[in-house]
Amino acid sequence: MKLDLLLAAITHTLQKKKVDQLALIVAQHHFAVTDLIDLTFHKNKKIGFRAAWILEHVYTQRPEHFLSGALYFLQKFSLQNNLSAQRHFAKILALITSKKAPAPIKHIIDGYETDMLVATVFGWLIDENNPVAVKSHCLNVLANLSIKHQWIKEELLQTIDYLVDRESIGFYAKVKQIKQQLAKV
Repeated sequence: MKLDLLLAAITHTLQKKKVDQLALIVAQHHFAVTDLIDLTFHKNKKIGFRAAWILEHVYTQRPEHFLSGALYFLQKFSLQNNLSAQRHFAKILALITSKKAPAPIKHIIDGYETDMLVATVFGWLIDENNPVAVKSHCLNVLANLSIKHQWIKEELLQTIDYLVDRESIGFYAKVKQIKQQLAKV
């Protein structure tokens, strides 16, 4: 699939089924993941959001295809300022840093200097303008990276205590899950 065809496909509102189809087409036709990542920064925020949504599905459906752009994704992560795209970026990073991530992805994360990612994710977590879905994925990312960076656990627990009364019930439920995960670290 060529870039102009993908761009044409995502200029209109998409349903989940179409996102799944486009993600499959991107992987099957060896569309460069780096080009898809670049589309997430499109000047039209809706196009950027749709590209990020497809990118998430490329990762979840075909992580082996995502692998070719994984380092580029990590390098671009902190530059994402589209709140709708941030939701998908944060979810992808939560999946990438998970214990259940594929071995080649884990290898990349283990060798990657994640300090900038951690700073960005903490920033997104405390940003009052960020939706709870972004913050929820940020909690996962930070809990996952607390194994690599021991200092995160204490800082995250303090941040959670600060935020818990300012956020929704859904956030509170996620906090309980994250606290259980951190208790095992």
